[in-house]
Amino acid sequence: MNTVTQENIDKINDKLLNMADLVTNAVNDSVDSLVYKDFEMAKRIRREDKIINDLRWEIEDDCINLIATQQPVASDLRELVALLTINTELERIGDYAAGISKIVKMIGDEKHVKPLIDIPRMRDIAVDMIENSIKAYINNNEKSARMIHSQDDDIDDLYDQVYRELMCFMIEKPENITQCTYLLWAAHNLERIGDRVTNICERIIYLVSGELAEDL
Repeated sequence: MNTVTQENIDKINDKLLNMADLVTNAVNDSVDSLVYKDFEMAKRIRREDKIINDLRWEIEDDCINLIATQQPVASDLRELVALLTINTELERIGDYAAGISKIVKMIGDEKHVKPLIDIPRMRDIAVDMIENSIKAYINNNEKSARMIHSQDDDIDDLYDQVYRELMCFMIEKPENITQCTYLLWAAHNLERIGDRVTNICERIIYLVSGELAEDL
Protein backbone atom coordinates (compact mmCIF):
# COMPACT_ATOMS: atom_id res chain seq x y z
CA MET A 1 0.00 0.00 0.00
CA ASN A 2 1.25 3.48 -0.87
CA THR A 3 1.06 5.38 2.41
CA VAL A 4 0.96 8.76 0.69
CA THR A 5 -1.89 7.62 -1.54
CA GLN A 6 -3.89 6.24 1.39
CA GLU A 7 -3.39 9.43 3.39
CA ASN A 8 -4.76 11.41 0.47
CA ILE A 9 -7.70 9.03 0.07
CA ASP A 10 -8.46 9.48 3.78
CA LYS A 11 -8.56 13.25 3.29
CA ILE A 12 -10.99 12.87 0.38
CA ASN A 13 -13.10 10.52 2.49
CA ASP A 14 -13.36 13.26 5.12
CA LYS A 15 -14.89 15.50 2.45
CA LEU A 16 -17.23 12.70 1.43
CA LEU A 17 -18.42 12.34 5.03
CA ASN A 18 -19.10 16.07 5.11
CA MET A 19 -21.06 15.77 1.90
CA ALA A 20 -23.06 12.85 3.29
CA ASP A 21 -23.99 14.96 6.33
CA LEU A 22 -25.13 17.83 4.10
CA VAL A 23 -27.18 15.49 1.94
CA THR A 24 -28.76 13.73 4.93
CA ASN A 25 -29.76 17.08 6.43
CA ALA A 26 -31.19 18.19 3.10
CA VAL A 27 -33.36 15.07 2.81
CA ASN A 28 -34.56 15.42 6.40
CA ASP A 29 -35.33 19.11 6.09
CA SER A 30 -36.95 18.86 2.66
CA VAL A 31 -39.69 16.60 3.98
CA ASP A 32 -40.09 18.70 7.12
CA SER A 33 -40.50 21.79 4.96
CA LEU A 34 -43.19 19.96 2.99
CA VAL A 35 -45.06 18.69 6.05
CA TYR A 36 -44.94 21.99 7.94
CA LYS A 37 -45.04 24.30 4.89
CA ASP A 38 -41.82 25.94 5.99
CA PHE A 39 -41.04 28.12 3.00
CA GLU A 40 -37.87 29.59 4.46
CA MET A 41 -36.46 26.14 5.12
CA ALA A 42 -37.34 25.13 1.56
CA LYS A 43 -35.46 28.16 0.20
CA ARG A 44 -32.44 27.33 2.33
CA ILE A 45 -32.34 23.77 1.00
CA ARG A 46 -32.28 25.04 -2.58
CA ARG A 47 -29.48 27.50 -1.74
CA GLU A 48 -27.42 24.86 0.02
CA ASP A 49 -27.78 22.46 -2.89
CA LYS A 50 -25.10 24.56 -4.61
CA ILE A 51 -22.73 23.78 -1.72
CA ILE A 52 -23.35 20.07 -2.28
CA ASN A 53 -22.81 20.46 -6.03
CA ASP A 54 -19.55 22.36 -5.53
CA LEU A 55 -18.30 19.76 -3.07
CA ARG A 56 -19.11 17.00 -5.55
CA TRP A 57 -16.82 18.60 -8.17
CA GLU A 58 -14.11 19.27 -5.59
CA ILE A 59 -14.08 15.60 -4.54
CA GLU A 60 -14.05 14.47 -8.16
CA ASP A 61 -11.11 16.75 -8.97
CA ASP A 62 -9.23 15.43 -5.92
CA CYS A 63 -9.74 11.83 -7.06
CA ILE A 64 -8.67 12.51 -10.64
CA ASN A 65 -5.59 14.43 -9.52
CA LEU A 66 -4.64 11.61 -7.17
CA ILE A 67 -4.99 9.02 -9.92
CA ALA A 68 -2.91 11.16 -12.28
CA THR A 69 -0.10 11.98 -9.85
CA GLN A 70 0.19 8.94 -7.56
CA GLN A 71 -0.44 6.06 -9.99
CA PRO A 72 -2.34 4.11 -7.31
CA VAL A 73 -2.09 0.33 -7.11
CA ALA A 74 -5.15 -1.81 -7.88
CA SER A 75 -6.65 -1.78 -4.36
CA ASP A 76 -6.26 2.00 -4.02
CA LEU A 77 -7.63 2.53 -7.50
CA ARG A 78 -10.69 0.45 -6.68
CA GLU A 79 -11.31 2.61 -3.61
CA LEU A 80 -10.97 5.78 -5.65
CA VAL A 81 -13.44 4.49 -8.25
CA ALA A 82 -15.87 3.61 -5.45
CA LEU A 83 -15.37 7.06 -3.96
CA LEU A 84 -16.16 8.71 -7.29
CA THR A 85 -19.33 6.66 -7.69
CA ILE A 86 -20.57 7.30 -4.16
CA ASN A 87 -19.79 10.98 -4.57
CA THR A 88 -22.00 11.17 -7.67
CA GLU A 89 -24.84 9.24 -6.04
CA LEU A 90 -24.82 11.54 -3.01
CA GLU A 91 -24.97 14.62 -5.22
CA ARG A 92 -28.01 13.20 -7.03
CA ILE A 93 -29.69 12.49 -3.68
CA GLY A 94 -29.13 16.16 -2.84
CA ASP A 95 -30.88 17.05 -6.08
CA TYR A 96 -33.90 14.97 -5.08
CA ALA A 97 -34.06 16.81 -1.76
CA ALA A 98 -33.89 20.15 -3.57
CA GLY A 99 -36.68 18.91 -5.83
CA ILE A 100 -38.91 18.23 -2.83
CA SER A 101 -38.20 21.73 -1.52
CA LYS A 102 -39.40 23.16 -4.86
CA ILE A 103 -42.67 21.26 -4.46
CA VAL A 104 -43.24 23.15 -1.20
CA LYS A 105 -43.36 26.37 -3.23
CA MET A 106 -45.63 24.78 -5.86
CA ILE A 107 -48.21 23.75 -3.25
CA GLY A 108 -47.94 27.09 -1.51
CA ASP A 109 -50.43 27.95 1.23
CA GLU A 110 -52.96 25.40 0.00
CA LYS A 111 -54.03 23.05 2.79
CA HIS A 112 -52.77 19.50 2.39
CA VAL A 113 -55.41 17.15 1.00
CA LYS A 114 -54.52 14.74 3.83
CA PRO A 115 -52.09 14.52 6.74
CA LEU A 116 -48.69 13.50 5.42
CA ILE A 117 -47.78 10.26 7.20
CA ASP A 118 -46.21 7.82 4.75
CA ILE A 119 -43.99 10.38 3.02
CA PRO A 120 -42.17 11.15 6.30
CA ARG A 121 -41.88 7.40 6.88
CA MET A 122 -40.24 7.05 3.48
CA ARG A 123 -37.88 9.86 4.45
CA ASP A 124 -36.93 8.19 7.72
CA ILE A 125 -36.02 4.94 5.97
CA ALA A 126 -34.11 6.79 3.24
CA VAL A 127 -32.06 8.77 5.78
CA ASP A 128 -31.30 5.58 7.71
CA MET A 129 -30.13 3.94 4.47
CA ILE A 130 -27.87 6.87 3.60
CA GLU A 131 -26.25 6.95 7.03
CA ASN A 132 -25.75 3.18 7.19
CA SER A 133 -24.38 2.96 3.65
CA ILE A 134 -21.72 5.56 4.41
CA LYS A 135 -20.78 3.68 7.59
CA ALA A 136 -20.56 0.48 5.53
CA TYR A 137 -18.26 2.22 3.05
CA ILE A 138 -15.93 3.64 5.68
CA ASN A 139 -15.78 0.28 7.50
CA ASN A 140 -15.58 -1.85 4.32
CA ASN A 141 -18.60 -3.74 5.63
CA GLU A 142 -19.95 -5.87 2.79
CA LYS A 143 -22.53 -7.62 5.00
CA SER A 144 -24.05 -4.32 6.08
CA ALA A 145 -24.17 -3.10 2.47
CA ARG A 146 -26.15 -6.20 1.51
CA MET A 147 -28.59 -5.77 4.41
CA ILE A 148 -29.33 -2.15 3.54
CA HIS A 149 -30.78 -3.26 0.21
CA SER A 150 -33.83 -4.80 1.90
CA GLN A 151 -34.80 -1.37 3.24
CA ASP A 152 -35.29 -0.20 -0.33
CA ASP A 153 -38.17 -2.68 -0.59
CA ASP A 154 -39.78 -0.95 2.40
CA ILE A 155 -39.54 2.41 0.64
CA ASP A 156 -41.03 0.90 -2.53
CA ASP A 157 -43.94 -0.54 -0.55
CA LEU A 158 -44.66 2.82 1.05
CA TYR A 159 -44.45 4.53 -2.33
CA ASP A 160 -47.03 2.11 -3.75
CA GLN A 161 -49.26 2.88 -0.78
CA VAL A 162 -48.90 6.64 -1.27
CA TYR A 163 -49.58 6.25 -4.99
CA ARG A 164 -52.78 4.26 -4.46
CA GLU A 165 -54.06 6.62 -1.79
CA LEU A 166 -53.41 9.79 -3.78
CA MET A 167 -54.96 8.29 -6.90
CA CYS A 168 -58.13 7.65 -4.88
CA PHE A 169 -58.12 11.30 -3.75
CA MET A 170 -57.82 12.42 -7.38
CA ILE A 171 -60.70 10.22 -8.50
CA GLU A 172 -62.96 11.28 -5.64
CA LYS A 173 -62.21 15.00 -6.00
CA PRO A 174 -60.72 16.15 -9.32
CA GLU A 175 -59.85 19.50 -7.73
CA ASN A 176 -57.18 17.61 -5.76
CA ILE A 177 -55.36 16.45 -8.89
CA THR A 178 -52.74 19.20 -8.96
CA GLN A 179 -51.66 18.91 -5.33
CA CYS A 180 -51.80 15.11 -5.38
CA THR A 181 -49.54 15.14 -8.41
CA TYR A 182 -47.04 17.32 -6.56
CA LEU A 183 -47.12 14.96 -3.57
CA LEU A 184 -46.55 12.02 -5.89
CA TRP A 185 -43.49 13.80 -7.24
CA ALA A 186 -42.18 14.19 -3.68
CA ALA A 187 -42.80 10.51 -2.91
CA HIS A 188 -41.15 9.51 -6.18
CA ASN A 189 -38.05 11.53 -5.27
CA LEU A 190 -37.80 9.61 -2.02
CA GLU A 191 -38.25 6.32 -3.85
CA ARG A 192 -35.41 7.29 -6.17
CA ILE A 193 -33.20 8.14 -3.17
CA GLY A 194 -33.60 4.53 -2.07
CA ASP A 195 -32.47 3.40 -5.51
CA ARG A 196 -29.41 5.66 -5.32
CA VAL A 197 -28.42 4.20 -1.97
CA THR A 198 -28.65 0.67 -3.38
CA ASN A 199 -26.20 1.83 -6.07
CA ILE A 200 -23.85 2.94 -3.28
CA CYS A 201 -24.20 -0.47 -1.63
CA GLU A 202 -23.40 -2.25 -4.89
CA ARG A 203 -20.22 -0.21 -5.17
CA ILE A 204 -19.26 -1.06 -1.58
CA ILE A 205 -19.67 -4.75 -2.34
CA TYR A 206 -17.44 -4.38 -5.38
CA LEU A 207 -14.87 -2.47 -3.34
CA VAL A 208 -14.67 -5.18 -0.69
CA SER A 209 -15.19 -8.36 -2.71
CA GLY A 210 -14.58 -7.47 -6.35
CA GLU A 211 -18.09 -8.76 -7.09
CA LEU A 212 -20.27 -6.68 -9.42
CA ALA A 213 -23.60 -7.06 -7.63
CA GLU A 214 -26.57 -5.55 -9.45
CA ASP A 215 -29.32 -7.70 -7.93
CA LEU A 216 -28.62 -8.06 -4.23
